[in-house]
Amino acid sequence: MPELPEVETVRRGLEPAMAGFVITQADIRRPDLRWPFPANMAARLSGKKVERLRRRSKYILADLDSRETLIIHLGMSGRMLIETIQTAPEKHDHVILDMSGGARIIFNDARRFGAMDLCDTDSVEQHKMLASLGPEPLGNHFDADYLFARFKNRKMPIKSALLDQRIIAGLGNIYVCEALWRAKIAPQTLAGDLSEQTVSELVPIIRTVLQDAIKAGGSSLKDYRQTNGELGYFQHSFAVYGRENSPCQRPDCDGEIQRFAQSGRSTFHCPTCQQ
Repeated sequence: MPELPEVETVRRGLEPAMAGFVITQADIRRPDLRWPFPANMAARLSGKKVERLRRRSKYILADLDSRETLIIHLGMSGRMLIETIQTAPEKHDHVILDMSGGARIIFNDARRFGAMDLCDTDSVEQHKMLASLGPEPLGNHFDADYLFARFKNRKMPIKSALLDQRIIAGLGNIYVCEALWRAKIAPQTLAGDLSEQTVSELVPIIRTVLQDAIKAGGSSLKDYRQTNGELGYFQHSFAVYGRENSPCQRPDCDGEIQRFAQSGRSTFHCPTCQQ
């Protein structure tokens, strides 16, 4: 599933083609994706101006001049693509938005685990998909004091705590593995056992990992593509993720990357330098 860097890369790609432009026509080509589309979705989108395009966690939010917000989740295989020369829709092109600036925005989702909904802009933060989310890891409300307080007395592994969207919004398996390696923290360490100093060092590392991934256009492992159809490139910079049995890349470490199952997901780490 696309994580924060991939979704932010998509948002940035869509912004010049959508923000400030009117959706001249919305073509909704099926009744649902993961869940049914909202009632009268095509009519509620057509003729509306996109005033702002923003991101919350792994969701793209398009604020319309109708005071509604289009919520977009890419799911497992969803892609948001931009066409400037209109072509015939493909099999998995489920939502097509023609913009007044000439761009065509296509939501393509082969496995249909994505989602779209419409909600009053004033109450979008209370939407069922957003209401329980923690602060943005690149935002001002995410700092060492906040994270240390949320970790205090928690008897759950640090990796599981970082993946908890109620604690931090948008982090996924790839970037948590990478951040813990950079911070030299074993993924099995209990969150409540981390010192205040260790947490204060972890916060900027999380930010840097995410910023590095955004600069690289995200990570393309299976389905993810940027809005121009190109791959992301951060997968070429992975230190641990997907590198089982490879040498650790830390200059002063002679360890080997290992994988183990943790909460139903693959965890990649170096047991030599992550302790």
